[in-house]
Amino acid sequence: MQEIGAFEAKNKLAALLDRVERGEEIVITRHGKAVARLVPNAGGIDQSQARAAVERIRERARNLKAGRFDWDAFKADRDAGRP
Repeated sequence: MQEIGAFEAKNKLAALLDRVERGEEIVITRHGKAVARLVPNAGGIDQSQARAAVERIRERARNLKAGRFDWDAFKADRDAGRP
């Protein structure tokens, strides 16, 4: 992991992005203090996995059979004892 000053990073951004694309991590500093880190992209979200997770959560909620959520009761409990 290499450190580079903000001014130099601004002037060499394209080259830094090329290095990050190859897997390198770069820390950008300002006045010797780390302020940002360039890291390779870990990849996107798999939409089919996300939809499957949402469906599993909804199914579990349906199986609980807890009924509808009562916002008024929730707010009353939240506010109990407040001045």
